[in-house]
Amino acid sequence: MPVLRGMENQGSSIIQALGAGSGIDFIQLANDLSEASFEPRRANLDARNAALEAQISAAALIRSSLNDLASALGDRVRNGDLSPQPSLGNPAVADVSTTSGIAPQGSYSLEVTQLAQSQTLTSQGYSSGSDLVGEGALNIRFGTVDGASFTEDTSQTALAIDVTAQDTLESLASKISTGSDGKLFAYVAEGTNGAQLVIKGEDGAQNGFVLEPASTGSAPSGAAGNLDYLGWSPATDAGELRQSSQDAIFSFDTVQLTSSSNTVTGLPEGIGLTLNATNIGAPTNLSFSANDGAISAVMTDFVAALNDVVLLLNQEASGLGSTLGNDSGARGLRADLSSLASEVVMPNADEGEPSTLSDLGLSLTRDGSFQLDTDRLNSTLASSPEGAAAMFTAGAFGVFATLDGLARDNSLFTDPGSLGGSITRYKAQIERNDERLARVAENQESLRNRLTRSFIAAQSNVTQSQSTLSFLQQQIDAFNSQN
Repeated sequence: MPVLRGMENQGSSIIQALGAGSGIDFIQLANDLSEASFEPRRANLDARNAALEAQISAAALIRSSLNDLASALGDRVRNGDLSPQPSLGNPAVADVSTTSGIAPQGSYSLEVTQLAQSQTLTSQGYSSGSDLVGEGALNIRFGTVDGASFTEDTSQTALAIDVTAQDTLESLASKISTGSDGKLFAYVAEGTNGAQLVIKGEDGAQNGFVLEPASTGSAPSGAAGNLDYLGWSPATDAGELRQSSQDAIFSFDTVQLTSSSNTVTGLPEGIGLTLNATNIGAPTNLSFSANDGAISAVMTDFVAALNDVVLLLNQEASGLGSTLGNDSGARGLRADLSSLASEVVMPNADEGEPSTLSDLGLSLTRDGSFQLDTDRLNSTLASSPEGAAAMFTAGAFGVFATLDGLARDNSLFTDPGSLGGSITRYKAQIERNDERLARVAENQESLRNRLTRSFIAAQSNVTQSQSTLSFLQQQIDAFNSQN
């Protein structure tokens, strides 16, 4: 039966052609094919994101270095040692302070005839601090004590202290201190006259006080144990008043002034005084001079810090092959730094007075770095010490204001020509790339699903074909066996 044997061979070749028994994993094949189809695009986007992240890091590093320099210079300026320093002919008379942002240049005379002081009362004696003082109310009014008279200051709230039958001299002292919101301080002193209640007020003539007890106890009036034993007014003073309250009186450039406190503010050029002693009839002179050593030191540090920023720029933005080689923000900062030495930082300076950083010795070298011309700096300090000191204030102009403005301008995220703008731009590009990567993942998944469905359908067709071929093979085998 030659025809039927030919049919057997043809059936075997068909089964082999359809891949029967091949063991192919069509699911894995779909995954591999879909991944391979999109891998180049995904790898390209990942590489671009890595480059953008490096650019963000480099721009942020330079931006941070510049901001740190401005912040450190601001701290140094606010410290006050770069501004004109006060010099008082008789330093024992007062301590002098200045206001940040103001550079005093004047000279003034100071004569202190009276220091501000507080009223101090000492009560009559008790046997001990644990003695009961008697029940009732202790009223304290504030005002001016003048000889035997008292004029109440009605703008100050009187103090009313409830005194119980259990209150001792010590507990009453505590009630006075805590109940007066800091206007009075009371304590018990035990000495040769027994235990005595000491009460101290605030400095200033208006801060005198009187004690007006209203006793409800049963102890004899005027004796220890009755609250009226603690009463005091200037008209009845029997030695309890140990110090009167008074204002400070002083002459500043011969103009007489008063102050309720020894800490004086509101003087010309932002000058503040803490009065420590009197100098009646011997006025002392107050003047201001530049702190040359501090200015020289800060300029040395300033130049070194600027060169650190330049070094970062050279490392990260030195050419097309560098991280920020074609970055507009890095180019903008380099341009700003190149003109920094010649920039006018004191636009209101008088003719001949220092107005630029080059006047303080800052100069730019050919390689773009900075150096300090100490001869130029020393010349400025010698010819205009006040003008040099005025450049180191926290005002609208000066070295700090200029550098702070440069740092802020180069940090703006909304300015495409700044380092901050570069960071914003790079982040936006990463976001767009991430969106593209998300679409790549979606398209890859879609292709995988299509391939999987196709392969499953093909597998089903192969299975059906193999079943048909198996049936035919059985029929052929049965036919051959019968013949």
